[in-house]
Amino acid sequence: MFTGIIEACGEIAAVENQGGDCRLRIHAGGLDMSDVKLGDSIATDGVCLTVVRFDSNSFEMDVSSESLAKTTLGEFKLGRKVNLEKAMQPSARLGGHIVSGHVDGVGTVESREWVGESLRFRVRVPDGLAKYIAIKGSVCIDGVSLTVNNVEGAVFDINIIPHTADTTTIGDYQAGRKVNIEVDIIARYLERLLLGDKAADVAAPAITMNLLAENGYLNG
Repeated sequence: MFTGIIEACGEIAAVENQGGDCRLRIHAGGLDMSDVKLGDSIATDGVCLTVVRFDSNSFEMDVSSESLAKTTLGEFKLGRKVNLEKAMQPSARLGGHIVSGHVDGVGTVESREWVGESLRFRVRVPDGLAKYIAIKGSVCIDGVSLTVNNVEGAVFDINIIPHTADTTTIGDYQAGRKVNIEVDIIARYLERLLLGDKAADVAAPAITMNLLAENGYLNG
């Protein structure tokens, strides 16, 4: 598990294709490698990956074809900057929100503008993820824990303060950028819980007002 508080920005140092999968080597940048072990998890642009080799200033990770197809990892090229966070420890402060490192989909930055000293981005998510995005709720973009400021259908707004723009890759985002999206884990499980016994159906029904009423979540 992670917090969405980025520890360092790294850089893609090598991409080795392996029959549909690939191996990434990443320069760790300012990431503290002193306590890293084989098998540790490091979120790379929000994707939880396993360390298979490392030294004092870099590490390597294997990426499956599934992850390449469902995240932005398939677009990674040499020199690309990436957000890095080691798995949180039980004693650590939860400064962001609970992040699993399991990407739900790829979104697209639609616009970027300065608002005072902050950057405002509008991000479009796949239609199937729109129901999990709520005003003042949490969302994880490329591993960064952020607060949703406004929602219009499948498009939401975020404001990025100067510190976040300077210490993550978000400050470099331009319209058209593809980004990894992880919705709030509580929203995902809540949806399944609301389905009750119907969740076991192969074709589980969508959550509708009628379904909520049938299960006692609406009055009248």
